[in-house]
Amino acid sequence: MDPSLDVWDLSSPLLSLWINRFYIYLGFAFGLSLWICFQIVIKKQTKNSQEKSIPEATQDLMTNGYISLQKKEIFVSGVKIFYGSQTGTAKGFAAILAKAVTSLDLPVEVINLKEYDPDDRLTEEVTSQNVCAFLVATYTDGCPTESAEWFCRWLEDAARDFRFGKTYLKGMRYAVFGLGNSAYPSHFNKVGKSVDKWLWMLGANRVLARGEGDCDVVRSKHGSIEADFMAWKARFISRLQMLRKGENKSCGGRCKKGKCEPKPRGSEEAEPGSHPPPGSHPRDAKEEEPCESSSEEGSGPDEHLSLNSVVDVEDLGEIMNHMKKEKREKDRQEENTSLFGNTGKSDGSEGRAMITPALREALTKQGYQLIGSHSGVKLCRWTKSMLRGRGGCYKHTFYGIESHRCMETTPSLACANKCVFCWRHHTNPVGTEWRWKMDQPEMILKEAMENHQNMIKQFKGVPGVKLERFEEGMKVKHCALSLVGEPIMYPEINRFLKLLHHCKISSFLVTNAQFPVEIINLKPVTQLYVSVDASTKDSLKKIDRPLFKNFWQRFLDSLTALAAKPQRTVYRLTLVKSWNVDELQAYAELVSLGCPDFIEVKGVTYCGESSASSLTMANVPWHEEVVRFVWELVDLIPDYEVACEHEHSNCLLIAHRKFKIGGEWWTWIDYNRFQELIQEYEDSGGARTFCAEDYMARTPHWALFGASERGFDPKDTRHQRKSGSKNIARC
Repeated sequence: MDPSLDVWDLSSPLLSLWINRFYIYLGFAFGLSLWICFQIVIKKQTKNSQEKSIPEATQDLMTNGYISLQKKEIFVSGVKIFYGSQTGTAKGFAAILAKAVTSLDLPVEVINLKEYDPDDRLTEEVTSQNVCAFLVATYTDGCPTESAEWFCRWLEDAARDFRFGKTYLKGMRYAVFGLGNSAYPSHFNKVGKSVDKWLWMLGANRVLARGEGDCDVVRSKHGSIEADFMAWKARFISRLQMLRKGENKSCGGRCKKGKCEPKPRGSEEAEPGSHPPPGSHPRDAKEEEPCESSSEEGSGPDEHLSLNSVVDVEDLGEIMNHMKKEKREKDRQEENTSLFGNTGKSDGSEGRAMITPALREALTKQGYQLIGSHSGVKLCRWTKSMLRGRGGCYKHTFYGIESHRCMETTPSLACANKCVFCWRHHTNPVGTEWRWKMDQPEMILKEAMENHQNMIKQFKGVPGVKLERFEEGMKVKHCALSLVGEPIMYPEINRFLKLLHHCKISSFLVTNAQFPVEIINLKPVTQLYVSVDASTKDSLKKIDRPLFKNFWQRFLDSLTALAAKPQRTVYRLTLVKSWNVDELQAYAELVSLGCPDFIEVKGVTYCGESSASSLTMANVPWHEEVVRFVWELVDLIPDYEVACEHEHSNCLLIAHRKFKIGGEWWTWIDYNRFQELIQEYEDSGGARTFCAEDYMARTPHWALFGASERGFDPKDTRHQRKSGSKNIARC
C-alpha cells in the first residue's frame, strides 16, 4: 500500500470539516440562539409564577428588585373639605362628605374658610396630592357668606392679578358644590360659579363638574338641596375612587375656558324626586368666558360679551355687528338721559357720562369702585400687604407714606395716552379735553373715602391683619391720584386738592406730561409726578402712544412748567427693555430741563397678554439692569445721587443733592409740617408760598441704597409667594 495514500485517507475527514467549517459555525450559532431564547422564556415563566404566589398588594411594591412607594397610593394622599356657611347647611354637608371620604380609608380634613389663609396655604395644594372640595353658599344679593368672604375676595383678586399668573395653582385638584336658591335667579349659586371659575383661571385642575344645590324644592333637580348634595357626593366619591387608581379622565362636565357645567338635563334620564318647573330651562346656559373676566352671571346668546372675553375668529363678525348695534342704541339713550344718578350738582353742560355701561362693566370687573360718572377708587395691593404686616410700597420706602392709610383714586378715568404698559389694557376712556358731564369734587371725595373705608372694613378679622393697622387704615392720611387716567384733566382738580388738604390728607398727583397749562395752573400738592416714559420723540410715540399730534412739544412744555414748581417734584422713569433703556444722554438733557427734586427709575411691570400691547416678559428688565442704568444716568447728571432702593418693586430713587444734609439723606416727608404750610398758603390766598426743603424729613437707614434690607421695612415680615410661575421680584 502506498504510504502517501494512507496519509490522504486519514486527513480527508479533517479536510472535509475544514471545507465545511462555515456551515458548522452557522449551526453552532443557531443552536446558541435557541438556547438563549429558551432561557429567557423559562426565566419569564418562573417570574410570573413567583408573582402569582405574592399577594396583589405586595406585587405593586416590587420594582426592579427593590421596594418603592406604591404608585396607586400617591395618586390621592388625602381630601381637604373647605366650607363657607351662614346657617350651618354647608358645614353639615362638609361633615357628611368627610364621613364618606373616611370610609375610603383616606385622610380627610374639614376646614372653615374663615380660619384659612389662602395667601399662605393654598399653594401647598399644588404638590400635596390632595383633592380639595369647596362647599360654598351664596348669601344675600349674591355675596359669599361671612365666613367665606375673605377667601372669595382673595381668590378673585388673585385671578385678576397678572402677578399670580395662569399657572399659580397648576397641580391643585378641586371640585365645587354651591348652595343657593333659584328663587333668586340673578344670583343663583353665584359664589359657587365664581369660586369654580377663579380656581380654574389660576391653573387648578377641576376633577368634577360643579354641583348646584337648590333650596327651592320645586326647582331643585333632585327635590331638595339635601338630595342635590347627596347626588353630587356620590359622583365625588366615585371620582375619588377613580383618581386613587390613577385614572385621570375628564370631570364629566362640559369644560371650556373656566366653565364646567353638568350635562344638559335632556341628555340624562329623569330621576325620582325631580320636579322641573314648567317652561324652565337648564341652568347650564352658556357662561361668559373668564379669560380676563370675573363675571358670575350667565350670559345668553343675546347678551353682550365682556370687553375682555376671548372669542373664536369665525364669530368675530357677528359679535362686532352686535356690539356696534348695541353701542348705537346706548349712545341714543345717553343723549336723552343721564344713566347714572349723581348726588353732586352738574356744571350745567349737556355732555355724556364718561363711564358708559360697557366701561362700567369692564372696570368693575377689575376691582374698581366707580364714583359718579367719571371717578373711581381701588384698594392697592400694598395697602392690603401693609395691613397684614408684610411691607409697604416703594413710596413708603422713599417718602415715608403709610401704605395702609393710602387711598388710591382718580377724579378722571380718562387719559390722553395709550401706553403699552397700561395696567388696565386700555379699558378706560381716552380724550384730549374734558367733554363729559362733570361731578362736583365734594361728592367725589366723600364717596371715594366711603368706598375706600368700606373696602378696608372687609379686612376685619382676616387672618394676619394687625388690629392697630386696621384701625389706622380706616383714617385716610394719603391720597395717590395715580389710579388710572389723567387726574389733571378734571376741571375742578384744584378744588379737589383743597378738599384733600382740608381733611389733612397728603396729595401725590401723577400726570403724563401732556397738559402743560394745567400744570402751570395747578395749586401746591405734596408731591407732583411727571411720567417720563421716554426721552426722544420717536420712543415716546412708540411707548406712550399719545393722542395729541403735538405730543412732543406738550411733553417738553410740561417739563418746563414742572421746573417752576417750588414744591416737591418727581420724574417717573419706566424702563422698557429694548425700547428706552439706551437713551441715557437724552434722559440727562430732560433732567436739566425740568430740574426735578427726585427721579424714580422703575422697571416696567408686565401686565399680562393684551391685544392692545406687544409688551412681553422679555421687555421687563432685571433689578440689576435697572441698577446699572441708574448708575450710568447719575454719571451724566452731576447734581444728583442714588438715594434709596425698593428691590421688591424693582425701583430706585435718584435725589437732588440739596436733600443730602450733613451726609444724611432727607427724602422723607414731614406730613404734619406740610399740612401747616398748605394751611398758611390757603389762609394767605397764596401769598405765603413754601418749597420742598420746608417739609422734608430724614430717611431711615434701611431705606437707603446699599442697605442690607434692600428697602424693606424691618418692622414688617417679607412674604414670598411659593409659586414658581413667576419671579415676583421683577413685578
